[in-house]
Amino acid sequence: MDIKNNINRYKAEVETSGCRLIAVSKTQPTTAIAEAYQAGQRLFGENKAQEMAAKQKELAPDIEWHMIGHLQTNKVKYIAPFVSLIHSVDSARLLEEINRQALKNKRSIPCLLQVHIAREATKFGWDAQELKTFLHTDLSHQFPAVTIIGLMGMATLTDNEDQIESEFRTLKNLFMELQHRELPANVSMKELSMGMSSDYKLALKAGSTLVRIGTSIFGARQSPNH
Repeated sequence: MDIKNNINRYKAEVETSGCRLIAVSKTQPTTAIAEAYQAGQRLFGENKAQEMAAKQKELAPDIEWHMIGHLQTNKVKYIAPFVSLIHSVDSARLLEEINRQALKNKRSIPCLLQVHIAREATKFGWDAQELKTFLHTDLSHQFPAVTIIGLMGMATLTDNEDQIESEFRTLKNLFMELQHRELPANVSMKELSMGMSSDYKLALKAGSTLVRIGTSIFGARQSPNH
């Protein structure tokens, strides 16, 4: 697997669409991440807090670490000192813990709210109405150390491109609707995180600003080697 060529190819394609590439490095050894870093990649996505924390200690300090997997409240403490963006905020309870750990680390933590758009019960996230109601409350007072900068969603794992397009379009429409609403002081709609190796082209077409690509860059998942 030629990681450098893959990074260059995907960055060129993604950035042409006005989007940014997150290289999903979960389960990959630090040597593979270092290779992608040497190719100019700076945004990396992980789905386990402790694995991310271990890699962060070993790799370059200017890497932007993105938490893209389901995050349990008791794991927030491992990434709170350094995480650049948490994509997978799926509840007010999780946001409370992120705020608590951010205050403890004397920083503000950027987050995306994960919206449930897939026709799969296994996916996490807010439903649209629940989210709109939540965004009507005074979140800047409730969560002073958190900035919500957009939305994230995962489409159904299916070969039906019409369904995937429809799900991405649903999320983009919600994103645009919220852009035109009065939002709390610590909330803005700047980033729309959707699209992975299998469906990123459809996500780019739908207006994603962050795509998460892993296996197409690094190859099959490996056991991490710290």
